[in-house]
Order: sequence, then C-alpha cells, then structure tokens
Amino acid sequence: MTALAIDIGGTKFAAAVVRPDGSMERRTEVPVGSDPTATLASLVREVGAAGAAGVGIGSAGPLDVVAGTVSPVNIPAWRDFPLADAVRELVPGVPVALAGDAQCMALGEWWRGGHAASRALLGIVVSTGVGGGLVLDGVPYLGPTGNAGHIGHITVDRNGGLCPCGAIGCLETIASGPSMVRWALANGWSAPGGQPDARALAADAARGVPVARLAFQRTADALATAILTTAALFDIDDVVIGGGVSGAGDTLLAPLRQAVAKQAGLGFLHRLTVTRTALERDAGLYGAAALVLPGETRSPNRGS
Repeated sequence: MTALAIDIGGTKFAAAVVRPDGSMERRTEVPVGSDPTATLASLVREVGAAGAAGVGIGSAGPLDVVAGTVSPVNIPAWRDFPLADAVRELVPGVPVALAGDAQCMALGEWWRGGHAASRALLGIVVSTGVGGGLVLDGVPYLGPTGNAGHIGHITVDRNGGLCPCGAIGCLETIASGPSMVRWALANGWSAPGGQPDARALAADAARGVPVARLAFQRTADALATAILTTAALFDIDDVVIGGGVSGAGDTLLAPLRQAVAKQAGLGFLHRLTVTRTALERDAGLYGAAALVLPGETRSPNRGS
C-alpha cells in the first residue's frame, strides 16, 4: 500500500509515490508554469496513483482545509482554487488530504528526519515565500482552517514594507529569498555574473562580502523574532529550517542561532535547538504521505 504525495510550492510542484517504510518511488519535480492547473494534471498523470491508499497534498498557502481550497501568495492564478476537488477528479475514488506545505515539511521531518522525540516541533520553509508548521506531541496542529504555524506572516517590522498578503512588515518581506535579494541590490550588491538570486547572495555572504552578510544577518534577526514569538506561545523545543535559502547552511544558521540566543528572554526559550532539514526537498513529500498512510495518519482533517 502506498500514498501519492504532492508538494505544491510557489515555483515548483513535486510528486512521488511513498511507502509506509519511507521508501520513495517515481519522484518528479516540475516548474509551476504559466498554467498551474495543467501542470498539476500532467504531474499526477506522470507519477500515477495506482494502488494508493490516498493522496496527501502539501500546498503553499493560505488555504482552507475544510473547503479544500488554496490561495498561494506566489501563484496568482490560484485564488480560492479547489485543489482537493481538482485532485479527486484526477484520481477518482481515492481519499485526499490537504495541509500546508510547511506543515507537511514539519511532519515529514518529525516522521522521517530524526525528530520523532520532539514534543513540540516548528518547521519553517524559507524559499520564494516563508511558511511554517507545527507538530505537537506527534500530531500536526493545523488549526480550524489549516493555517496554524503560518510564521511567514507574523509581523516583525511595523515600519517595514508591504507584503503580498496585504499586511505590513511580515517576516516574508525580509526573510524570503526574493526579499533578501531585493534588499541587497537596493543596498549596493552586484551579483556575480549578473545572476541576482539567493544562491549567489549566499555565496557572496560565505565569501565575506559585507552587504551580502548583512542581508543574511537581517534575515537571521527577523527569523529569530518570529521563532521566539512562536516558541513563547507553543513552548517549542525544536526548530527545523528548510527551503532553498536554508541551502546556505551555516551562512544562515550561525547568525540565526546567535540571534535566537541573544533575543531569548524567558528561561524555557533557551532550550530551543535550530537545525537544518535532514530531508532536503523531500521533507514536504514525506509529510504529505504521512497524512494518508495507514499507521502514519496524524491529521485531524483527513479528507475523503
């Protein structure tokens, strides 16, 4: 028995067949493209769901798991898009469960990434956007609509810029890859080879280029504020960072750990550990699969 796992990100869609032992087959990843609905259909047909116990979907948000709709900030073509129903039409008769992509990343790390001993895990995806998810006592905490843990839209700078979500000074306006690059360019950074992206910015930061290092310090400070706010509310002990920007490794993690230690006040906040994903780009797929696999179903909002 298997699960078809689907990971809907801001710039790419991925899918795979996952078995209860964690083995993964037919993993495929494609750009979102100009027609995300057509991309989804093509991806599902390519990977297939024959013999699947269910389909687990992790999607960028915001979303409504009760209605089965998604409105990813970075996919303008999808606003209140009926993603769960669209997948049901592609794989008729197979149960479908939906959760946030960062929620699935957190659940995947808890299940397959070596964090099963954690009582309170916060997973954060730092990529085109910034998302988050919570696993509390082994159960994903989704909230009534499925948006619990959406850390990217915690306000960290009340005098900051306008976020695509409509609010001011969200974490995403500072810590997402595109936001980091925009800030660095506005402050004098020139990308090597004319490729101004987060990977080039990380490479320059690792080489000690001052404005690139400041971009990562600024991101670390903002992430630390959001992490500690969440930790104070949910008594978090374990934070896992994933997404493309996390590929910078210690260029991000070293200043982030220092910022967390500096900003932490109450004693229980000092026990926080911050690590990078062990599962890389597969964490969200493992978490999506865990929503529907027998014995690994941890979602209180499983669909049918």
